[in-house]
Amino acid sequence: MLTLDLTNAPRGHDLAPGVRVQLRPLTTALMVATRSDPGVEAVPDEASDEERAVAFAKALARRAVLSWEGIGDADGNPINPGPEAIDALLDIWPIFEAFQLTYVSKGLLLEQEKNVSAPSPNGPSVGAIDTAKPARKPARTARRG
Repeated sequence: MLTLDLTNAPRGHDLAPGVRVQLRPLTTALMVATRSDPGVEAVPDEASDEERAVAFAKALARRAVLSWEGIGDADGNPINPGPEAIDALLDIWPIFEAFQLTYVSKGLLLEQEKNVSAPSPNGPSVGAIDTAKPARKPARTARRG
């Protein structure tokens, strides 16, 4: 069953020990806005999938991050999230991975769920005949003596 969260309230996500971010819900509007982000559109056609993923994640995070805890400057002073700070945060590999797993992938789970449904009646398996047959053991005959 698909559960709808009608509150659309921001949620906290732990990205590393002591690092917590408050994020907007991952909505259609947020994804569409991110896809048309100038930084995402500026990614060259020959860029790798990884380069595209980083550009998209940074653009998404710049829109989604509302606040955070446990993030500071080089002197250890807390800093507020801003575009440069968010990009720098996602340049840290474990943070990037945690953001992808805890936030982005949750939004993509519906895509995966629909891929595991039964094949449609007009799909490639329609009319398929089961040709595999279990091996038969030779019949035993009674010995006459």
